[in-house]
Amino acid sequence: MDALSAAAATPPRKALSGVQRIVIKLGTGVVTRDGVELALGRLYSIVEDIAALIAAGQSVLLVSSGAVGMGLRALGHRQRPTSLGQRQAYAAIGQGKLMALYTQAFAQEDITVAQVLLTQEDLADRDRALCLRTTLTRLLELGTLPILNENDSVSVRELIEHRDDSPSDAGDGNHQFAFGDNDGLSARVAIGMDADLLVLMSDVDGVCTGNPSVDPDARRIAELRGIDEATLALASGASAGGTGGMLSKLQAARTAAEAGTAVLILDGGMPRALARAMAGEDIGTIVWPTTPRKARRQRIAHGRPQRGALVINDGALAALVERKASLLPVGVTAVDGAFVRGDVVEIRDVSGRVHGRGIANYDAPQCTALAGHRSEDIDRVVGFRGDDALVSRDNLVLSEV
Repeated sequence: MDALSAAAATPPRKALSGVQRIVIKLGTGVVTRDGVELALGRLYSIVEDIAALIAAGQSVLLVSSGAVGMGLRALGHRQRPTSLGQRQAYAAIGQGKLMALYTQAFAQEDITVAQVLLTQEDLADRDRALCLRTTLTRLLELGTLPILNENDSVSVRELIEHRDDSPSDAGDGNHQFAFGDNDGLSARVAIGMDADLLVLMSDVDGVCTGNPSVDPDARRIAELRGIDEATLALASGASAGGTGGMLSKLQAARTAAEAGTAVLILDGGMPRALARAMAGEDIGTIVWPTTPRKARRQRIAHGRPQRGALVINDGALAALVERKASLLPVGVTAVDGAFVRGDVVEIRDVSGRVHGRGIANYDAPQCTALAGHRSEDIDRVVGFRGDDALVSRDNLVLSEV
């Protein structure tokens, strides 16, 4: 039982200290003071809190806004541009400076960072999303901190001002929306990486019973079990200097919670807010997941139709079960079916018994050619080397019986 599953038996806020994988999103209102000027003291404090999480053995990914503001600052401009082309240009100028800031700040904590720029299409395309997950997983294994942002120079969705009356429900349970100040991006990254917790840090104190800027009686809501339409109706207004607002945060929280990831909406301007929240202090709003099992693993195990099978020997089966290893080509004895990279395949032993399912890293003909070979022979056999395993451990779900 993981920490969040045990929340009902322990003080729920205390359960946050036991999560293993965390995606943290910093909004423009956290990175800057007015959309332009850097909030250096605040940023370095958050960097220290993130470093403490990593030192404690927790796996962290950071999604950061602020590139447009950094571009404005670099050119000595203060007024946020209204044209899309100008915003893209400012983002191109500012992104490198934003990464330079993080590189220097985290280096003081002996943490190496890696920049990953995304577009919505990267997460929508199955093959590209699989490559992204593999890259992020390897970065975490190397002990680095991935820092993600939407590639604003070529993508328009995050730079188009977020509308509070935009549709929030696609009708099929998968809520579609523009990334909106990286809120949606961070939710989709959290889901794709099986994160236990998504922390949305902005310039708000959490979800309130009304808009605090116009309603003096508005009060913070400490906890929510999922996000419904009534909760969405509480949101109005956009973040200062950014494109997102409370609506985009609630939409992101609903998407993540429905996939099994808890969400914490937190005021990034509060001193040591991240450290205090992770220690169990009652600040911000926690949205507990509505799906007990991670949706992605459930889709691998039960949702997607399997397109074929990899037959493995006893040694490979023991490695999967006992050492929780990836499925390497040397352990495969036969390949059944016609499938392509990204399809779900069954994992069978030589007697035909199914032991689990996983996402294939190579097409069926390539798997057939690689069966029985060592990983170092992959490029020689098929002409390239995409991954050392035919099925990576993080894309493998073994049967429980």
